[in-house]
Amino acid sequence: MLNFKAISRNVGLALLASAFFMFLSIIVSVMYGNDSALTAMVISFLITASVGAFPFIFVRKATSITLRDGYVIVVLSWLLSFIFGALPFVLWGGDQFTVINAWFESVSGFTTTGATILDDIEALPPSLLFWRSSTHFIGGLGVVVFLLLIIPNSSPIRMRLTNMELSSLSKDTYHSRANKTVFIFSEVYLGLALVAFVAYLLAGMTPFDAINHAFSVCATGGFSTKALSIASFNSRWIEGISMLFMFLASIHFGLIYSAFVNRSLKPFNNPILKFYALSLLFFTVLLAISLKTRGVIQAWNTALWDSAFQTLAVASTTGFATVDNAEWPMVSSLLLFFMAVMCGCAGSTTGGVKADRVLVFVKTIVRQIRMTLHPSNVMGVRLGNHSLKEDEIAPHILYLVLFSFLLAVSVLLALMLGISPHNAFAGSISSMSNVGPAIRELGTMGSYNTLPASAKFLFSIDMFLGRIEIYPALAVAAMLFNRKKDI
Repeated sequence: MLNFKAISRNVGLALLASAFFMFLSIIVSVMYGNDSALTAMVISFLITASVGAFPFIFVRKATSITLRDGYVIVVLSWLLSFIFGALPFVLWGGDQFTVINAWFESVSGFTTTGATILDDIEALPPSLLFWRSSTHFIGGLGVVVFLLLIIPNSSPIRMRLTNMELSSLSKDTYHSRANKTVFIFSEVYLGLALVAFVAYLLAGMTPFDAINHAFSVCATGGFSTKALSIASFNSRWIEGISMLFMFLASIHFGLIYSAFVNRSLKPFNNPILKFYALSLLFFTVLLAISLKTRGVIQAWNTALWDSAFQTLAVASTTGFATVDNAEWPMVSSLLLFFMAVMCGCAGSTTGGVKADRVLVFVKTIVRQIRMTLHPSNVMGVRLGNHSLKEDEIAPHILYLVLFSFLLAVSVLLALMLGISPHNAFAGSISSMSNVGPAIRELGTMGSYNTLPASAKFLFSIDMFLGRIEIYPALAVAAMLFNRKKDI
């Protein structure tokens, strides 16, 4: 039996987190002379805050919470955040925000995907731009993390819920009790955002641009205040700062925390991090060779710089851009799709299947080949000093299979909706992996606005499933199905 009291209060907290940033957006509107989104932001704030506060006023506090309750809290928190997060866009209206467009932009923001339907970003008033970036900031930290801050110290439940945001393969690197994991995650996340904000300021951004891009880069989201993204600033310093924070935000936050607390780089001697870094280097070089030999970029130094930026932007799922990839050769775009599926490390704000799972998959294949050649040898899969048991390997291999299956279903549905093959393939991968920009008209300088409403809804579902890593949504769906079956 679900504990509806606990569920409603925890979901209410998630909405109050959104309401808080709506209030900040109202302040931004006033600072900019009561911009055109002020009324929309005030109404959105009042509605979201009222609904979020309702359970705390009228529902008695409940301390017990089960794993089933936790799954429902996670799924409802995300879905209601999408709905209430779309209110400012819908109420402001404009030429670009239909209901489905507002929904798409909200889902893209909270899931930190960074795909957009906007063709003219600069047309948005400052308060709406700030709210748009705030959805990244909230989603990056995770509605789940906000909830975990107040869930009672029931260690098994807390650890299970945390595993939705942090891989069980990586959580041991925190070297702390389960009930501290969320605080460490939050401290590193907020610290990265603050340092990124200061760095952008020193590099020449205005305070408004700096805070918006800091929100995006630490959440690995990609929303910018400019249609041309990072390219609009025409600054190697800003590009370099973006690359640094895209990398930091895409690695396990526990490693950053351990390195900072211990004043040592030893925590970075991690097999998953090494694998991720070598993958970045490998695909950067391959992409640079592809762009240079095909005449897209003339100078090697420019080819390497732009390739490093775009590889990091895709792998970290940030989606910032310094070049327009619409005219790139298909082989160059395909190179990035490998990183778009893998993405960064577990315990970060990235999407995709995670480098952790890919490394386990590769090591499992190598072990199987060796066992075929030497059947008598007993071989395990090791990650550093940790030897993985079969029951630790299986869930992650199954996740790769499930991810691939749902990706294939998404591509098939997109084709049935009349989407061109390259957009169906690229849009599905970018959405499921929370990368954002894809190729051609959906590329780094393009938008998803030209797609039909049905395709936008399909890709928004992909974003949601990718962000919560599929299993929680399936668990809730199974609970609903079993309940109807029992009835």
